[in-house]
Amino acid sequence: MGCAPSIHVSQSGVIYCRDSDESNSPNQTTTISQGTATLHGLFIKTDAADSIPSVLAYQSRQQPPPSAGPRRKERREPGSSARARTPRCCGIEAETQTSNASVKASTAEVQIGPMRLTQDPIQVLLIFAKEDNQSDGFWWACDRAGYRCNIARTPESALESFLDKHQEIIVIDHRNSRYFDAEDICRSIRATKPSEHTVILAVIPRTSADQEETSVLPLLNAGFDRQFMENSSITACYNELVQIEHGEVRSQFKLRACNAAFTALDRCQEAIEITSEDHVIQYVNPAFERMMGYHKGELIGKELTELPKSDKNCADLLDTINTCIKKGKEWQGVYYARRKSGDSIQQHVKITPVIGQGGKIRHFVSLKRLYCASENSKQLYKSHHDEKYAGDNSQSESYSFKFKNRRKDSTDVNSITSQSSDASSLQTRRYSSMARIHSMTIEAPITKVINIINAAQENSPVTVAEALDRVLEILRTTELYSPQLGTKDEDPHTSDLVGGLMTDGLRRLSGNEYVFSKNMNLSHSHLSVPNTVNDVPPCITQLLDNEESWDFDIFELEALTNKRPLVFLGLKIFSRFGVSEFLNCSEATLRAWLQVIEANYHSSNSYHNSTHAADVLHATAFFLGQERVKGSLDRLDEVAALIAATIHDVDHPGRTNSFLCNAGSELAVLYNDTAVLESHHTALAFQLTIKDSKCNIFKNIDRNHYRSLRQSIIDMVLATEMTKHFEHVNKFVNSINKPMASEETSSRSEGSDCECAANKKNFPDNQTLIKRMMIKCADVANPCRPLELCIEWAGRISEEYFAQTDEEKRQGLPVVMPVFDRNTCSIPKSQISFIDYFITDMFDAWDAFAHLPVLMQNLANNYKHWKTLDELKCKTLRLPSENNN
Repeated sequence: MGCAPSIHVSQSGVIYCRDSDESNSPNQTTTISQGTATLHGLFIKTDAADSIPSVLAYQSRQQPPPSAGPRRKERREPGSSARARTPRCCGIEAETQTSNASVKASTAEVQIGPMRLTQDPIQVLLIFAKEDNQSDGFWWACDRAGYRCNIARTPESALESFLDKHQEIIVIDHRNSRYFDAEDICRSIRATKPSEHTVILAVIPRTSADQEETSVLPLLNAGFDRQFMENSSITACYNELVQIEHGEVRSQFKLRACNAAFTALDRCQEAIEITSEDHVIQYVNPAFERMMGYHKGELIGKELTELPKSDKNCADLLDTINTCIKKGKEWQGVYYARRKSGDSIQQHVKITPVIGQGGKIRHFVSLKRLYCASENSKQLYKSHHDEKYAGDNSQSESYSFKFKNRRKDSTDVNSITSQSSDASSLQTRRYSSMARIHSMTIEAPITKVINIINAAQENSPVTVAEALDRVLEILRTTELYSPQLGTKDEDPHTSDLVGGLMTDGLRRLSGNEYVFSKNMNLSHSHLSVPNTVNDVPPCITQLLDNEESWDFDIFELEALTNKRPLVFLGLKIFSRFGVSEFLNCSEATLRAWLQVIEANYHSSNSYHNSTHAADVLHATAFFLGQERVKGSLDRLDEVAALIAATIHDVDHPGRTNSFLCNAGSELAVLYNDTAVLESHHTALAFQLTIKDSKCNIFKNIDRNHYRSLRQSIIDMVLATEMTKHFEHVNKFVNSINKPMASEETSSRSEGSDCECAANKKNFPDNQTLIKRMMIKCADVANPCRPLELCIEWAGRISEEYFAQTDEEKRQGLPVVMPVFDRNTCSIPKSQISFIDYFITDMFDAWDAFAHLPVLMQNLANNYKHWKTLDELKCKTLRLPSENNN
């Protein structure tokens, strides 16, 4: 600066600093609040800083000369041979230090196995209530070592600094308990997750020569890693910190990197098992749990000899394997394992010994995959087992082999020569395409299936080979789960309904006059929105007391709330499931959100309005209350399902996707004619939610939770699109119902529980299938409601389809569902077709999982009612009491 600064203190205790040659210019005055701050390149400290919580960021400075005394005011400034004088103003001591010294900190490369890691400069946190020679010694040592250093004066500021910066080394003053309890600070830091890889050093007072050294156990129990006997020498502090860096810190840095390796193992498709040298199981990944049917808690800590063995293996196979791996050689081959359910499965196994300390084998890593190759394809492999390690080569040849091809379980088709096939022309035709398939670096499940079929064809008779070719043709279609409508003359109601719901337009597919009930022409008189659940009007409260029942009358709620049932029912259901507590938002925010969502439903729609949304929300909540559903989903899944049900048709225009695509609407253009409405519902719902803080129910949740919640909501809403209806239902049946039935059958026969089946349901992929099925059933549950409600819903959806057909005719658009002409349509026939084609199989599958007898009984009664009306060739819809007339 050229001249020493002048320090002034106002009566309020605020410090002002001016350069001496600028003291007459008021514009050059800068205010510093009580405590510590950096100003004009200077480091200012006042005594007031000792009395308030603070974290001081020590600037990099040059080390003082060895002869410098411990007093801070005598430290040498960089580049100066004279000692800086510390001015005193009004009894307040100020210290001046430079903040722009060169920083020696740099990154370093660390190698752990094949991983190359980059370690940032070490960060150190000093926790000293008062500044003294010891804290200065560690600070100068950090500067010499190139570490980044912070100092905290209070327990609160220490914890705050650590949670912000996650320092690798923490030094805590344990010499005097007058200001704070060092062990309590250590425990509070150890209680946080980031401290797992942090080294904490306790500075203890120096003991006299005749005093017995105290035990280190109390420090270790409190969470300290090391102790440092008081020594203010910079060299002693420097040596201690450098030893910690190259010892514990470097080791902890490598251990942190292992988290990435374990994440890879957890996500790996192959089953992985790690055991000790004594074959005690230490780790299994989720793929292993799925394959073997065990939970990891049932396996870890057990010896392999404790698990049941399959009797299908050769008697001396285990001896052969042990002989090989105990000598440090990798073993690879086919092995039969017994699952928890008792059945044997054939696996391709690779066991690799891992050398550890002392050059000895410390672990065995086993990679396992289901072995699906046919007996014929076994001839493609050649045994490479070394005779001197395996003993009798003739015995081990069948079990230990290595593939000629680099890819496991893959066949090099070009090396195959068929010697006795009657279908040589078929095989020749397959060679070139199969060679390309086997050269792929990532093998999809369908590719594996095709490989197995091709292998089976090689030596099959012509008739079998031709049949398998037909199978391959079917598998090449992109819609594996969607049924193909026949070309014969079908029921036009079924054809038009299915075509209209399962196409995206540009296809020509195909009533009685229906008078809606009194609920359709409600006035929009003002009804105050409740501030809380307790402020709901008594008549609505009384009705909502029955909301947990499947027979709940949503149309009565619609009438009482003047077509705003979603807010009232939503507040009750969301309160019952604790949604606001999970989202950490107030009930006022949740209420505002429900108002915004309901306001964006079109009350002019006869069917797709907020009453339908409330009905779907009610059904979803009912399903979530069933024991088997509740046991398969976690809290986040429940909240996501309730939110998805609430928003799943927001801003629905009362027209189908096919209509929007044919009309070239903006939404169809925006979403490329694909899941147009469903994409719009989710996008708009999130836009409405996050644009205003007053209704943003997601504003207080963790970012990772938000992403998971958002993804789950989007997936469920998109599942309501009917074009993928059969795909969702078939996946649910094949992945949930069939394995569950198989497990229950085997459990009954063996007298064991169904824990394995429960574990399968809790896999993330299966949880996704359950959530999709749940919202799909809730969305179209009208045929399973009590008959009076079912009839009302049938009339409403028919009226909406009638209105669409009328508009298509007016605009000259393709009529998507010609059967829904209000002058000719038979509503009973359309309901029968809808139940036959979409509802029966889906609810049979859902009932098999969730056990819902009341729904299935309603469905049977309603179907019988529609059949009766159809046989009577009724021109109007009738309530049950009218059927006798």
